[in-house]
Amino acid sequence: MLYFRTLGLSSLIKRFLDIFLSVLFIVLLSPLFFIISFVIWIDSGSPIFYLQERIGKDWKTFNIIKFRTMKNGSDKNGPAVSSDSDERVTKFGAFLRMWKLDEIPQLFNVLKGDMSFVGPRPEVKKFAEFYRDEYNLLLQVKPGISDFASINFRHEGKILNNVQNIEDVYIKEILPQKIELSKEYVSNHSLIMDLKILFLTIITLLK
Repeated sequence: MLYFRTLGLSSLIKRFLDIFLSVLFIVLLSPLFFIISFVIWIDSGSPIFYLQERIGKDWKTFNIIKFRTMKNGSDKNGPAVSSDSDERVTKFGAFLRMWKLDEIPQLFNVLKGDMSFVGPRPEVKKFAEFYRDEYNLLLQVKPGISDFASINFRHEGKILNNVQNIEDVYIKEILPQKIELSKEYVSNHSLIMDLKILFLTIITLLK
């Protein structure tokens, strides 16, 4: 009984931190939001944001929000994953991806409650369905902006360069490794681990 009370308190604290930090960063980064939005509009027009359906906690779907980094409509023509050399990616989009700035709008996903700052990265449905048993475990918690898998595969786009069947390589080689790292988080997650992942994420980005 004490364990479940502790777990419930931990979840409440995590949700409070998600709301507090997402509002704080949205306010602090608002000038950057406007600058990025303006440059995207100048570089490749509208829309500014890219919405993609992802699988969230308990298999509930939601739209993840990112700054658009590809040519408008090109996501409908090609694989669901992309490499650094993907011709669909705009020049400014490549810059945003390099510094993970395209992920900033996910602060609104965190504020809404679809995501947390830390948790397994949300996948598209067809990839999650491929490993349904594993995702039954991973989707017991909210997906997040960062986790161990995000840190270890920081340069995923570079890994996928010059790959002939990019989705096949992603599903069979990369995704299983990411799943194992995410399972480690789900099995041992705590507020201390969340803080550790946030710290490692910042250090990784600065490198």
